[in-house]
Amino acid sequence: MDILYFSDWLSNPVLNILLGLFASVILVQLYYILLIFTRLLFKRVPDALKNFPPVTVIVCAHNELENLRELLPMLDDQDYPSYEVIVMNDRSWDGTEEFTETEAKAWAKVRFIHIEQEYDHVTPKKYAITTAIRSAKHDIILLTDADCRPTTDQWIKGMATHLTDDKQIVLGFSPYKKRAGFLNRLIRFETFYVAAQYLSFALASNPYMGVGRNLMYRKSLFLKNKGFYTHLRITGGDDDLLMNEIANNQNTAVCTDPDTFMVSIPKATWHDWYWQKKRHLSVSKHYKTANKMRLAFLSGTHVLTWLLFLGLAIWCVVVFPNQPGLFIVAGSLFTLRLLSQWIVLGIAAKKLYKSVGWFAIPFMDFILFIYYVIMSFVLWANRRKKVRWR
Repeated sequence: MDILYFSDWLSNPVLNILLGLFASVILVQLYYILLIFTRLLFKRVPDALKNFPPVTVIVCAHNELENLRELLPMLDDQDYPSYEVIVMNDRSWDGTEEFTETEAKAWAKVRFIHIEQEYDHVTPKKYAITTAIRSAKHDIILLTDADCRPTTDQWIKGMATHLTDDKQIVLGFSPYKKRAGFLNRLIRFETFYVAAQYLSFALASNPYMGVGRNLMYRKSLFLKNKGFYTHLRITGGDDDLLMNEIANNQNTAVCTDPDTFMVSIPKATWHDWYWQKKRHLSVSKHYKTANKMRLAFLSGTHVLTWLLFLGLAIWCVVVFPNQPGLFIVAGSLFTLRLLSQWIVLGIAAKKLYKSVGWFAIPFMDFILFIYYVIMSFVLWANRRKKVRWR
C-alpha cells in the first residue's frame, strides 16, 4: 500500500482545498447523472387513448418553400382522426404564397395564414404563433417548424396520448438529422444533451423548457397565461420561456416514444450554428431563478470537473512525480463520474433516436466542456447586443 502513501501533499492546505472541491464537484455531477438523468431510462410509453381529441398543428414558415413541399404531405397523411394544419406564411418572398394557391390545395387538412408585415411590439415568430393559436379550431395545439420531418405517421397520436385530463403540456424530442462531419456530430450531441436535461428535469417534477420543433399544449392554457405577454420583445423564447412560465410538476408530461420524434435539418456551417446557439442561449437569462441555478450547477460542475482534474494531473506530474497517490485519488473520482456519464447517457442516447454513438460520449463530454467555456465568454461579451429570429 506504499503507493497510496502521500503525506507530503496531504499536508499541503491548497492541495487539500482543491481535492475537497474536486470531490464536491464530482458528487454534484453524480447527483445529476444518477438521480436526474436516469429517470429518462425508465420512462414508459403509456397506453394509447381510446378517444383522441381534435388537434391543431401549427407550422411557422419564413421563406421555407422547399421545406413545406416535403413536410406538408407528411402532416396531411398523419394517422389521426381529427386535426388541422395551419401554416403561418411569415412575410415570405420565395413563392410560398403562389404555392398555397396551386400545389397546397391538394391537402385537405392544410390551411395557410399570410402575414404581410412586422410589428414593433412583438417579435415576428411570436406574432405568427399567437395569430395561429387564436385562429385554431381546436384547443390542443401541436407545434413544429418547417425544417422538421415526422419519423412516422403516428406523431400526432403519440403526442396526444400523453395529454390526459391533468396534463396540459407535452414535451417532445426533436433530434437533428445525421450527416458527415464533426460539426454535425457536435450539433447532434449538444441537442441530445439539452434534451436529456429538460426531459429528465420534467420527469423529476422540475420542467423548465421545451422545444418548439415538437411541443404540445392547450390553447386555453396559452390564453390564460396571456400568451407571450411577459417576453413579447425578446427574440426567441416562444417555446422555452413560455414553458418556463406555465409548466409545472402537475401539468407537464414527457413523450419519449420514438414514433413521435421530429427530425430537424441541422445547420451546415459553423457560422450559422454559432448564431443559432447564441440566440438560443441568450434567452436562458430570462429563466426563473431556481431553474437558472439548477442549470448553472450542472454546467458549472461539468466545467470544474475537467479543469480541476487537469490541474491536479499537472500538479501530480510537476510537484509529486514520485508519489502516484494523488493521481490515483483524483483519477478514481474522475473515472467514477466519467463512467457513470458514459453508461447513463449511452442508454439515453439509444432511447432518443441513437443521437450519438456510445463510444463517442467521453470525447464529446470533453468537447462539451470546451463549448461551455467558449459560449459563456461569448454571451458575457455580447450581453447587451440584440439578436433576431429572421
